[in-house]
Amino acid sequence: MPRDDSVYVGHMLDTARKAAEKIRGVTRAQYDADENLRLALTHLLQVIGEAARGVSDEFRERNPGIPWQAIVGMRHRVVHDYLNVDEDVVWRTATNELMPLLRQLETIFPCQEDEHRDPAT
Repeated sequence: MPRDDSVYVGHMLDTARKAAEKIRGVTRAQYDADENLRLALTHLLQVIGEAARGVSDEFRERNPGIPWQAIVGMRHRVVHDYLNVDEDVVWRTATNELMPLLRQLETIFPCQEDEHRDPAT
């Protein structure tokens, strides 16, 4: 059964929006002081990477502007090296790379706002 890339990319988009909302207006000091925020943001970046891992090679080739390897690589670091999560890398990724990724994903799915969101959330 062929995979539906729109499900994975839509999930990336929804999760990136959640992550962006969580850090809107948050300073690094606030992030460092809030364990729940750090855990949530790390998890959301992991989910984005997991969804990116599910996107087909063909879709990735058609959308080379998205840093697929870096996104999946972040997921691997968080999942497999969870004892050594570098908060500097998580913060830098969230504050410097999340919004450009979000804009790229919105270009792919311009009318898909919240369509893939779980109704229970």
